[in-house]
Amino acid sequence: MAAPEEAIREAVDEDGTLDSTPPAIVCARGLRKRYGGLEVVRGVDLDVRPGECFGLLGPNGAGKTTVLRMLLGLTPPTGGTLTVLDEPIPVRAREARERIGVVPQADNLDPDFTVRENLAIYARYFARQPADPDRRIDDLLRFSSLDGRADAPIQALSGGMKRRLSLARALINGPELVVLDEPSTGLDPQARQYIWQRLLALLGQGCTLILTTHYMEEAERLCDRLAIIDNGRIIACDTPSNLVARHIEPHVFELRGGDAERWHRQGVGLAARSEYVGDTLLLYAVEPDALGDALYRESGLRYWQRPANLEDVFLRLTGRDLRD
Repeated sequence: MAAPEEAIREAVDEDGTLDSTPPAIVCARGLRKRYGGLEVVRGVDLDVRPGECFGLLGPNGAGKTTVLRMLLGLTPPTGGTLTVLDEPIPVRAREARERIGVVPQADNLDPDFTVRENLAIYARYFARQPADPDRRIDDLLRFSSLDGRADAPIQALSGGMKRRLSLARALINGPELVVLDEPSTGLDPQARQYIWQRLLALLGQGCTLILTTHYMEEAERLCDRLAIIDNGRIIACDTPSNLVARHIEPHVFELRGGDAERWHRQGVGLAARSEYVGDTLLLYAVEPDALGDALYRESGLRYWQRPANLEDVFLRLTGRDLRD
C-alpha cells in the first residue's frame, strides 16, 4: 500500500505558490445516474484524498449505493466524469478494480470452502498476485485474528468472524483503496470495536478508505471527512467536527414527559432553537448556563444535557421522516 506522502505531487498554483496537495484518489464531477425517468444521482462532485477515510452518509434511497457502484465501475454513469486511482471510469474500471478492495454490506463468503480457501481462491481473481500468496494469507489471518480458524468451515464462524474474513479478503490484493459498505452493521459492540481498530490500522499504513454507514458514532470515530447525500445530491461535505459546528448549536437539552410542553414555552426564551421528536423536547443552546440553571432548579424534572453530535446534523439536514 502506498503511503499518502508518496503520492504527493508538487505543483504551482496560478498565483505562483507551491501546491503540495495530494491528487485525489477519486475525482467525480457532475456525476449523474438515471433509471428511466428517475434520476437517483444528480450532479455529484466528489474528491477523496490519499490516506483519508471518507464517509458517505444518507437516508435509505439517497443514492449512496449507486455512487459506490459507479466508483467501482459496476454501474455506468448517465453523465459527468469520474476517475479512480487515475483511471477513467467506466472505461478502465477493470484496471482500477485490480487496485481496490471491496467489503460488501452482506457477507458473500463461499460456504463450500474453509477460511483459508476463501482467501486463496479469491486471490486468484487478480492479475496482480502477491509474491508469496501463502505468506500473504497468513499475514491477513493474523491481521483479522483468524489464524486459529484457518481450517474452519464458513458455517462455523460467528457473524463477527465472517465480517473480519470479508475484510481480510478485501485486502488480499494489497489495495490502495478499500470500499466498505456498512462495515459493522449487525455486529455486537466488541466485534464493532475490533473492526474499527483494524480500519484505523489500515489508515495508519497509508490505505485510503471509503465507507457508507448508518452509525453516526462510526462516522465520527473513523472519518476524516464525510459527505451527506440526500435525494441524489451532496448537501454537506466536511470533517465531522466542522459539520457539527456549522449546522448545530453546540449544546442540546432533551426533556421528556409531561413537563416538556411547559418548558417548550418557558425554554424558548433561553434556547436558540427547539423542536419536538415524539414526546421529547429538544432545546438547542449556544450558551448553556442560563438554560441549564433554570432546568436544574426544577425539582423532579427529567432532562439530559449533552453536546451536539453528527446525528443532530444528519437529522436537521435530511429530516426526521422515515425512509423505506
